[in-house]
Amino acid sequence: MMISLPVGRMRRKIPFISLIVLAILSTQSAIATAAPPTLSGESKSSALASYADSADLIIASPLVIKARIEGRKKVNVAAAEGGASPISYYLTTARVEALIRGDSGVAPTLTFLVRDVPKGQVRPDYLRKKVTVMLFARPGRKPGEIQLTSRNAIQPWTEDLEQKARSITSELLRADSPPAIIGVGDAFHIAGTIAGESETQIFLKTENGAPVSLSILRRPGEVPHWGVSLGEIVDESAVPPPTDTLLWYRLACALPPKLPSESTRSLPLLDAEAARRDYKLVLESLGSCGRTL
Repeated sequence: MMISLPVGRMRRKIPFISLIVLAILSTQSAIATAAPPTLSGESKSSALASYADSADLIIASPLVIKARIEGRKKVNVAAAEGGASPISYYLTTARVEALIRGDSGVAPTLTFLVRDVPKGQVRPDYLRKKVTVMLFARPGRKPGEIQLTSRNAIQPWTEDLEQKARSITSELLRADSPPAIIGVGDAFHIAGTIAGESETQIFLKTENGAPVSLSILRRPGEVPHWGVSLGEIVDESAVPPPTDTLLWYRLACALPPKLPSESTRSLPLLDAEAARRDYKLVLESLGSCGRTL
């Protein structure tokens, strides 16, 4: 059974430190983005705990780099007016071992600022010794300078994390890469010709306007089947996305926990209830997004 339906649309004071430090600071609109991971310390010496964490960082970072920390120099930056004491940062130097994402390449040696951890907390390895890390960043103003994209943008390197980074980057840069989901559009539900048979279609809103839809089929004596379609045509051959893929991440991490009431505003009461039931089935099948950072 296939139903063809229309798609619904939906001032920081900084003292003179050195010319190089000022040059790097001038590239940063918010210096907090160069802070260390929120989850810092010895207990966080493993790679990112989830696929979603990795995808979040990679999508936000034009540069994904495997690098070895070569040196660091402590510098103090005055707090904003009214602030108490200076904030400690490390001007860090790293040697590039592999560029995983980056259209224009990078210099073989990079410098960037990393905020020191509060007193009493254990410093992560990259603030204490020469280690290999994964950097998630954007280009700085000058060659050889980068800016970290979040508080979690330095992660200890592991083979597993590098494999995730390469896989996600590959999917993200494909011409047919699944778009970011920004909401849920209209839902439709139609009962079949026999009892227990039905189909629900739910259209999703995307960042670039590309069509994405969910279809849920029910037949008597069979396990309900659902799938996701990327395109204008919706048919029953659509299947659920494999876990830990970019399409799975787009859905599991963006779909709201309940079908919005506006999505079923034009449906009769029983059809709206059926659509909500089928949407819940999709969410249960996708499972938790799994963010930990």
